[in-house]
Amino acid sequence: MASVVKPLDPADAAARPHRYFRRQYVWQWPIRIYHWVNAVCVTVLFSTGLYIASPILAPAGEPVQHFVMARFRQIHFVFAFLFLINFLWRIYWFWMGNNYARSGFPFFWRPQWWRDLFRQAFGYMRFHAGHIHLGHNALGGLAYTIFVIALGWAQIFTGLALYSESSPSGFWGGVVGWVIPLLGGSFQVRMWHHLFAWGFVFFAILHIYIILYDGLQYRNGLLTSMASGEKFFKDGDLEHDTWIS
Repeated sequence: MASVVKPLDPADAAARPHRYFRRQYVWQWPIRIYHWVNAVCVTVLFSTGLYIASPILAPAGEPVQHFVMARFRQIHFVFAFLFLINFLWRIYWFWMGNNYARSGFPFFWRPQWWRDLFRQAFGYMRFHAGHIHLGHNALGGLAYTIFVIALGWAQIFTGLALYSESSPSGFWGGVVGWVIPLLGGSFQVRMWHHLFAWGFVFFAILHIYIILYDGLQYRNGLLTSMASGEKFFKDGDLEHDTWIS
């Protein structure tokens, strides 16, 4: 049986606005571009990184005629620098973007941030929708801080350190060459770089699950917002999205 959509009654909407959704522009285009470029970069980097760690292709003929490993490394390096540029782009728009570009920032020193964190965590455990945030909630912000920002910096420094080994006295050797002795040598840096990469896989699985779960719970345009930038809200859904008040 088809659903019946009732026409909007302006008088009822004015008298009881809490019953109606309204539209809000949340994710600006630079944030949306960062999201999708980052998703592509992480996918390509992880795939090529797995091959670099454990090559499975064995083309016939002389290696000098194929350069299979060299091609995988070349693709890996290209997307690694794209990941770095995109990462810095997001940091810039953290400061230059709208309020939602900064939502979810971990205010560890604020009691209300901890209350929101535990409320959201317990809500997920009880399969309860709870308060709706148009931006990132405290739990989401903490996850992004750990698995996107901290893990991103770890991959950037270890990856560039490994890249600098081709020219230790060059530019990158002078900038990040100190990472190799700090972590105990090239082998240890490579192992940490490989281990950190699996953190992105864990985050991606969790991220997709939460997006699908919240999209079904809230029905406020969460799934489409990273394409259109717009989400929908009712009264009370904006109160926890303030950056600094």
